[in-house]
This record gives sequence, structure tokens and C-alpha cells, in this order.
Amino acid sequence: MTQRADARRNQQALLDAAAEVFVRSGVDAPVRDIAATAGVGMGTIYRHFPTRAELIIAVYRHQVEACAEAGPRLLAADPPLVALGRWIDLFADFLVTKHGLAGLMQSDDFRPLHEYFLDRLVPVCTSLLDAAAAAGEIQGDLTAYELMRGVGNLCIGSDDRYDARRLVRLLVSGLAAPRPASP
Repeated sequence: MTQRADARRNQQALLDAAAEVFVRSGVDAPVRDIAATAGVGMGTIYRHFPTRAELIIAVYRHQVEACAEAGPRLLAADPPLVALGRWIDLFADFLVTKHGLAGLMQSDDFRPLHEYFLDRLVPVCTSLLDAAAAAGEIQGDLTAYELMRGVGNLCIGSDDRYDARRLVRLLVSGLAAPRPASP
């Protein structure tokens, strides 16, 4: 059975509100904060997501899908290296804002999310890297998994004294193929 359009809109609003609250307060934030941010009652949240785990999984999948869908759109609009850089920015934002998910991902209940994450995002990153390499904009020997893992490692522990996004930008700028020296 398909959801009514208003039910889909409510669910999307809940996912967006939950993501916003998770960024601010982590995945253990009170459900009432999510309801207040979404402008709905607690019953609406529980009707869509009976457990916190279901809500966390839905938010995570929603954000993975947004990141996956952005890759082809960026590649169609920008030169490959620019598209890759913009996608890596989105990917880093996704990683930096996952307060509390690292610990959850180690539990058996959430392990399939990591596989889903890899299955959806590695091919997108691969297509961006391949396009940039084919255009001669980057050196072609880096795999998507290596790049994503490197970005992920840079995004661990971001705080007021550490700007992960800055380091990610430096990493991406280092991918550029060397330019021939001027005579």
C-alpha cells in the first residue's frame, strides 16, 4: 500500500527535524525535542517510527540517499573535480553531523546500515573519481573507498579547535593532477 502524499510529507518533515536535532544534541536527544522541531505531537512520531532505533535508521538512510542522489546531479552541473569536491563536502557534512552514531554502528542492530552506506555511496564516489581522472583533473590511482575512509578519519572528533571540513578541503585539493611546469 502506498502512503498518502500528506503522510509522506509528514514523514519527510520528521526525518528532517530528527536530523537537525541529532546534529544539535546527538542521537540520544529526547523525542519531544524532535516533535517540537517538526511541529507535531509525539504520537505522530511514534506512528511513523515506533522505536528510537527505527527513527535513527530512517534518518540515516534518508541522509545516505540524499548524498547518493547528489553525486550524479553535481557531475551533470560542474566539471568533474569541482563536482567531486562539492560531493566530498556533502559527505563530510554527513559524517561530521553523526553525533553518537559511531558507537551505535558497532552494535549488531545497526551493522547493516554500514553496508548500506558503502553499497550506496562507494559507487557514487567511484563515478566522480573516474570522471575527474578521465578529464585529467586528478591522478587516477585512488579508490573511492580509500578517499571516503580518509575523509571519515578526518571527520572523527571534530570540535571548536579542529575543523574537519578544512582538512577535507586540503585533502581534495591534493588530489589534483600536477600541472606541467611553465617554460
